[in-house]
This record gives sequence, C-alpha cells and structure tokens, in this order.
Amino acid sequence: METKTVAIVGIENTHATDIVRYLNEERAADLPVRVSALVAGEVDRTRELAGLGAITRIVADPAELLGAVDAVIVTTRDGRLHRAQAVPFLEAGTAVWVDKPLATTVVDAEAILAAAARGGTAVTSSSALRWLPDTAAVADDMRTLGPLQALTVSGPADPASPHGGLFFYGIHHADLAQHLLPGQAEGLEVEQTEGRVVARFRVGDVPVVLDFVRPEGDAAVPFHVTAVGAGGALERDIEVGPGYVRPGVDAFARMLLRGETPVPAAQLREPIAVLEQITRTLPR
Repeated sequence: METKTVAIVGIENTHATDIVRYLNEERAADLPVRVSALVAGEVDRTRELAGLGAITRIVADPAELLGAVDAVIVTTRDGRLHRAQAVPFLEAGTAVWVDKPLATTVVDAEAILAAAARGGTAVTSSSALRWLPDTAAVADDMRTLGPLQALTVSGPADPASPHGGLFFYGIHHADLAQHLLPGQAEGLEVEQTEGRVVARFRVGDVPVVLDFVRPEGDAAVPFHVTAVGAGGALERDIEVGPGYVRPGVDAFARMLLRGETPVPAAQLREPIAVLEQITRTLPR
C-alpha cells in the first residue's frame, strides 16, 4: 500500500511529539502513514520534531503545502485558530484531522465541515478519550444497565485557559458525553463556583451533567464517567496514560487508508455547540 504523507500545523502541542514518534520513529508496518512536513514554529521546537521524525520539509507558510501532502493534522492548542488553518486544505481536497477541539464556535465548526464538503474530502476531530480502552469498556457496560437514566462526565478544565478557555480541556467532557449518548443538548443550565463549572442538560429524556473542575497545584483530577440505568449503575475513571493519543492516530489513519468516517458530522458539531452555550453564560 502506498504510504500517505502528512503535514503538521501547530507543532507547539505535545500531541505532535507523540504523533511524530508513533508514525515516523516506530513506523508500524501496518500503518503506512508518515509525517513528511512541518509548518515551522519556535526554532528549538521545530528542530526537535524534525530530528525526531527525520522530517526534512519545513515551511513557514502553510500555503506552501497545498497539494503537496495527502493530509494535514492541525494540532494548534487554541481552537480559535483551527478554522483558518484547516479550511484552505479542505477546500483544496486535502483530508484534515483537527486535533481537539474542532473549533470554538458553531459558526467555525460548520465552516470547516462545509469546506470539507466543497473539497470533496474528509475531516475529523475528537477528544483522544473517545478512543481509549476505558471508554470502550464504559460503552459496553452501559448496554447492560437497561434504559439510561443519567450520565455524568467529570474531569479537569479551566475556563481561564489561554488556549481557548473551557474548550481546551472541556472538549474531553463534551465529546465523551456525545460519544456515549449521541444527540442534541436541550435545556442547558450552568452553575459556576470557585474552581468549578457544572453544566446540566438533557439529551432526549436523559439528564446529562458535565462537571469541569479546575486543578489546584499538583492535584490530579481524573476523567470520570458515572452512568445510571433502570437496571443498575456504573462508575469508571478514564485512564489517560502514556501514548493515549495513539488510538486517535489509528482512527485518523483508517480514514486516510480505508475511507472510514471516524466521527459522524453531528458528533463533530454538537460538542462545540454545548461548550459554546456554556461559555456564553460565564463571566468574561
């Protein structure tokens, strides 16, 4: 199978290191996808990634890569920049993986999806938590609970993050909830206290809670799911360990190599819609 070439835009993110190491250094035989180009960032960081992945094509302007690679991974931390970075490639027919979040407004999310449609190509985005073994175990166990009566996803997030506020880590909560219980949020209510934002809404007849906890000092705040059904309940931490980005890389590779759609369009849009509604209620 012909190897697919990929460029990375937004190399400051630590995810870029794991992606380059996985695709270029470990070079899985059954994964013919390689990072062949970088859009330059800070000098030492650019040199670090280029050396790690034996990447020789470094450009200053993303436009130089239009038509030059099979796909692009946008890993810029701040989701407010993702529309401008992704749309030109999508319109040119180049597949794009927008590392979380897809965007920070529904307008931008829909513009990205529309650009993919115009270019006749694929786009994907998600929280890395969607692809983890603990998440798969939760999804399987939820099927044994009978009709679902409540779902809560909790974990770390900071509305004051310089990388797009609540979206930077809050996308994990919103995307995980959407994965486990797809559908449109209705009746959103938000409560904010010192160090915490709690959002409550319904998907269909099921109450959903997203609990965003700001970490303090060195304290670790785990991602956690609680689900209650007519036949029982479950609780589970979603373990985020070394290499946690890699299952998402595999999903992206399947999109490139087999044409599989990793995340339905509605599930790309809805977490952004939920987070946008939540952030509008918070003090600026």
